[in-house]
Amino acid sequence: MDDDIICTQKIIADRKTFFLDLKSNARGRVLRITEKVSSNRDRIMVPAEILDEFIAALEEIRDTCREDS
Repeated sequence: MDDDIICTQKIIADRKTFFLDLKSNARGRVLRITEKVSSNRDRIMVPAEILDEFIAALEEIRDTCREDS
């Protein structure tokens, strides 16, 4: 079974482009994060079951960055 994209977002920052794709396959749902710089691509997969933890960690990092500025 091919992966099906449920939702996608694109973020452009300087010379980098980030793609966030929520996908579904036979094993369940996963968030695929792709970083594209020139012709290079790096990807990580985050299981949908831990998205709340992942987002909470990002928010904590964001809050720390705000405190430091």
